[in-house]
Amino acid sequence: MAEVIAGELRLLRPEVRCVPELFAALLHPEFREIGASGRIWDRAAVVFELGPEASPDDPAATASGLRAVRIGDDLIQLRFDTDNNGRRAHRSSLWRRTGGRWLLWFHQGTLFTDSTGGERPAP
Repeated sequence: MAEVIAGELRLLRPEVRCVPELFAALLHPEFREIGASGRIWDRAAVVFELGPEASPDDPAATASGLRAVRIGDDLIQLRFDTDNNGRRAHRSSLWRRTGGRWLLWFHQGTLFTDSTGGERPAP
């Protein structure tokens, strides 16, 4: 599970997100994301539309409350919160082992504030 957590934390780093090859190397070929806007992203769209928005000089989002749950031999769910300059989100990621490597297969983030449910859900 440590490899999955390390991979997720790498994805939060702007110096990884802004280099398409580094960013894509952590994503499963079938990757999908449901963004806070409700838009569904595939691997190519995330890498080539969201990645270039990052600058290596941007501050990294901070992650807290990371919890990993093994769902199957080759599937791990990671739940956590992020804070990116005051923009906070509850996040859930599914990492799938493919070809001996853990790759991000699915991700969803939901924005929150203290007034909209910032309290931590039960584990």
